[in-house]
Amino acid sequence: MQTTTLYVKEATSEGPILNLESILLKTEGVERAIIDVDDGEIKIDHSEDKLSPNQLITLIEQFGLNVTK
Repeated sequence: MQTTTLYVKEATSEGPILNLESILLKTEGVERAIIDVDDGEIKIDHSEDKLSPNQLITLIEQFGLNVTK
């Protein structure tokens, strides 16, 4: 299990947070996603065998969200 921390600009309001949680939790290899609404910080617990941090970034960006490390 690996934990990746990312920041998503839009993850500070309810709509984008619910959308992002749905995307992540439906993704094979993601075990848990915790989102801090104050600053858009996301901690994602995932299988490093199935998903790399760069693959997570690409996945999130495909849904029009802005990601930084």
